[in-house]
Amino acid sequence: MEVDRDFLNTPPMKTVRFGGSVVDMLIKFRQGDMSDYELLKHQLADPDIKDAQIVNWLQELRSCVNLLTKDHEQLVNAALQLPWLGRSAGVVEEYMAFLGNLVSAQTVYLRSCLKTIVSNFTPGRVVIHEGDVNISDSDDDDEHLPRNFDLCHQALQMTARYVPSTARFLMPILCENFPFMTKSSRTLECYVHNLLRVTVYFPALRREILELVISRMLKLDVSVGATYSSPRSWQEDDDGSPRGLGEQEELGVNAHPVAERLDTLMSVLLAYIKDVSHSIFQLERTKELYRDLVCVFDKLLLPTHACSHVQYALFYLCSFRLGLAEAFLEHLWKLLQSPSQPAILRQAAASYIGSFLARAKFVPVVTVKACLDLLVPWLHRYIDSQDSGSFCDVMLHGPFYSACQAVFYTFVFRHQAILERNMRKGLAYLQGLNLERIVMSHLNPLKVCLPAITNIFATITRNYQLVFCYTVIERNNRLQLPTVRSSQGGISQHTDTNLLDSFFPFDPYLLKRSGMVISPLYQVWEEPGNQEVDHRTPARQVSAEEEDDFLHGETLQGDGVVGVTPSSYESHLRSPSSVGSPPVAFLHRPF
Repeated sequence: MEVDRDFLNTPPMKTVRFGGSVVDMLIKFRQGDMSDYELLKHQLADPDIKDAQIVNWLQELRSCVNLLTKDHEQLVNAALQLPWLGRSAGVVEEYMAFLGNLVSAQTVYLRSCLKTIVSNFTPGRVVIHEGDVNISDSDDDDEHLPRNFDLCHQALQMTARYVPSTARFLMPILCENFPFMTKSSRTLECYVHNLLRVTVYFPALRREILELVISRMLKLDVSVGATYSSPRSWQEDDDGSPRGLGEQEELGVNAHPVAERLDTLMSVLLAYIKDVSHSIFQLERTKELYRDLVCVFDKLLLPTHACSHVQYALFYLCSFRLGLAEAFLEHLWKLLQSPSQPAILRQAAASYIGSFLARAKFVPVVTVKACLDLLVPWLHRYIDSQDSGSFCDVMLHGPFYSACQAVFYTFVFRHQAILERNMRKGLAYLQGLNLERIVMSHLNPLKVCLPAITNIFATITRNYQLVFCYTVIERNNRLQLPTVRSSQGGISQHTDTNLLDSFFPFDPYLLKRSGMVISPLYQVWEEPGNQEVDHRTPARQVSAEEEDDFLHGETLQGDGVVGVTPSSYESHLRSPSSVGSPPVAFLHRPF
């Protein structure tokens, strides 16, 4: 419902309370007579207050809004807390009018008004009786929620018309009111949904809102990884055998409430991304959303080693246009090759490149080859820059080894696509990469890369007579002796200084509801068949339980740094009529 702007200037009806008007009561208050003032506060807080009473009180308060200075903060707050949502149209109109008059005449109350509106971004509280315990939770069955949320957003927009600085004051309030992550999925869903709707009419806040939302989701994501045996971490059963992805999927990651909350929020975020990308001004708005997400990625996602799902927001956005995928890869490439970046971030960028090229179905072979044409020559140049005395050391050459593993991982997943169109040209291209020189170099990348990847890489390259890795692998196995390092206090500790801390950010997506959006875009692991040189027989499609068997129990996991779509963006709520705002064109190539 749009509020008639002329309504804000209509004179209120004359009413009388306790022998006088609100103006008389305020005069008595200044003279020290608090009786009528306290009585009015009590009546405004009455839980059984009727619609007609609300309208009358608001009209009287609106008529003397210029008198409601900071001295009357308690009275104003009582008026702001009146139950206006879910009431009659008359109550809604009068409350909106009161808000407009109040922020226009008394900007000191802007923050209070904003806090009151934002407090309605989640369902109302209800008390559930369970035995002798009263449990307070959200009212999930409130059929008026979509309508109430619409009115809250109208109230914010109206406030911004009267006070242009509204957005600047709003962001801290949105942060302060974010529900605890232990709240119900429905409460979190509603709040995040409403935060994202704010970006529709306050586009300048979008980056900060995305950062807020993703930072909270990352805490859930890291918690999910810590709760369940992750396919990205090494764990063993009592008999010493590795515990893998199949067991986790059989258990069901969504069986845990933390995973359920994360799944719900991922569904909301992915649906929002879809709506922005499919809006009437989709090209420019999608570019702007990409820029904001990449900034959040650099600040929060790239340094977070233990996240498993939130990074798929960028994966999903890149699926809408090849230009976005290429821009993301270019961004990662610049990070990887930049010596001014910390080594750990350069290694993370390499992991993202390899995982993205391997897993994104929407990335065509020509783009895969273009990336290999950047990565592989860079590896050769790095080898050239090292003197003959250089040796295998992850601490010294971490970005190099991560880039090697990205190349091996990409090769394992995408070699068939490179070869399938034209075997002769495909083999000539792979031979031209001269991967054997990298494998045989004195930096010895096969010694530190993930054994599961090096073993399959060795099998495939041997079948195509590209690289003969087994001599190197066997020599590494013979020489894989522990080194001794002196710890604090002079205690000798056995350690292996040549373990590459592997991370595959686009490993299988385990959340069920939001996973339905990712699944069609995702390349699952296809078990290599009998790979002869002609390689005409396609690899069989494996089941979800068998997927990524070659990585089960292998990946090393570091400590986390807390740094689908439903049928529409709204999920259970109605969607806004428009999203985003036209940004400045920025990508290097047309889409």
